Amino acid sequence: MTRLSYDTDLTDYQWEILKLLIPPAKTGGRNRSVNIREVVNAIFYLLANGIKWRAMPHDFPKWQTVYTYFRGWESDGTWRGINQQLREQVRIEAGRNSKPSAGSIDSQSVKTAMGGEEIGFDGGKKVKGRKRTILVDTMGLVLDLCVHGAKRSDHQGMELLATFTSQFWACLKIIWVDSTFAGKEFIATIHREFGWKLEHVKRTDEKPGFTVIPKR
Repeated sequence: MTRLSYDTDLTDYQWEILKLLIPPAKTGGRNRSVNIREVVNAIFYLLANGIKWRAMPHDFPKWQTVYTYFRGWESDGTWRGINQQLREQVRIEAGRNSKPSAGSIDSQSVKTAMGGEEIGFDGGKKVKGRKRTILVDTMGLVLDLCVHGAKRSDHQGMELLATFTSQFWACLKIIWVDSTFAGKEFIATIHREFGWKLEHVKRTDEKPGFTVIPKR
């Protein structure tokens, strides 16, 4: 690497792990000339700093090249595959089964600029933008997620998530949720239509504000 390093750059150890999960260059045509490690470093830099693609520092590969790889790996499932293999490795090293039997679901609304995606207003969190409905295991490792307009309720967000991903997570025996996903009728609907068993975990105190809920 001939440039000064950024704090988001991969270490040599991290790259030795990750490079095995990156798709090889396609056969035919010109040989790959871009430094793939630098492409990944550029993607991590952009995500960590929230910059525009066109604002990519000039000591990285051209932003058009980085964007092409990013979108290509998104469409062919490379990112999902990387997350899966790293997650399973971490779970095994922690003495757990590679496939989780329990998880948690929560949502997060974030402000976003206008674009081609669905955008809405989350009346509960007073945020106009996008909402992430996220499924994690008991170690907090991401299993799956669904991104949609913030105007959709948490119930609607979970239904979207389950529609697209429940078939991949039949291994989950139980999913712990908070009050925003509670309600006997809703819990029964999710179990009937998608096979997920939800359990509402209640707070153990009455203090105002955010509190970490047991098992979540």
